[in-house]
Amino acid sequence: MPSISRIRSLSYLASHATRIAEELVMNVTPFFITRDGKACMVIENVKQFREKESLIAALKIMALGEKDRMQGKDISAAESRAQLAAARQRRK
Repeated sequence: MPSISRIRSLSYLASHATRIAEELVMNVTPFFITRDGKACMVIENVKQFREKESLIAALKIMALGEKDRMQGKDISAAESRAQLAAARQRRK
């Protein structure tokens, strides 16, 4: 549940965008924006957004790897190292 102090209306956002942007620099807690009393968007700072996107990408890679493992497409650590070494050699 978001903190009440971080919930703002869409009209507040429209008239105080600069203030919200400044607050996001100082405090990484996102703002929850409402329209007609219902949540319609979340505004967060860029650093927090990038960190979250990186985490999502890492989780997707892990999920794809697990899917491959479950389908018997996995390889050993030694095979993986050999593939990486071969790829590095091809780039040179």
